[in-house]
Amino acid sequence: MNVTEEKIAILRKTELFRELDREVLSVLAASAVEKKLERDQILFLAGDRADGMYVVCDGSLRAYRTAPDGREQIIHVEKAVTTIAEVAVFDGGNYPSTVAAEEPSVVFFLEREKVIETCFRFPEVALASARLLAQRLRKCAELVESLSLHEVIQRLALLLLTEAAAAGAGETGSAKFKLSMTHNQLAARIGTVREVVTRSLFRLQSKGLISSSRKDIEIPDMAALRKFISITG
Repeated sequence: MNVTEEKIAILRKTELFRELDREVLSVLAASAVEKKLERDQILFLAGDRADGMYVVCDGSLRAYRTAPDGREQIIHVEKAVTTIAEVAVFDGGNYPSTVAAEEPSVVFFLEREKVIETCFRFPEVALASARLLAQRLRKCAELVESLSLHEVIQRLALLLLTEAAAAGAGETGSAKFKLSMTHNQLAARIGTVREVVTRSLFRLQSKGLISSSRKDIEIPDMAALRKFISITG
């Protein structure tokens, strides 16, 4: 498989471009510029001019804002294969968040003009864009609700439930999974600092709601942890 064919295959996996025929995908693939990122390398800063959007081909990227004290508040994390930075492309503004690599990653850059042109030619892309932006808005609303209505220990419990679900756990029963994030990364996800995350993990363990050994997390009763979030909310 040559480079163009590989790019087409990746673009076809994204929600935004999966409905396009091969001819259009070929045009986009030909203009896609590959960029490799090391862990924590910044792709762009909040406020930078938005010349285009990116396809996350491998790895994962985090979009975040930085507080006055230097702490990160993660807005969302996008894993391969998906797109990121669509908002600024469609509203013509600057990038609203800083984006950096969560791990070694590979992205494709797509120029704004190419994406807009594709939307005009193919209404299905515009509809997919609307769905994607609605999902982003819903995630932001959920983040605001979590930060304003839940304590840190609840936010951490909710994040652990989300990670367990991503690992294939059901809503009831037990779950075991490997936590890929450091305590600093957990803190950035839930709007706190590393020391508070460490204390909150210990509190959840002392209540028997989780057990952990290094990166291995076990939730003995998913329903009980969910109930804990609800009762203390």
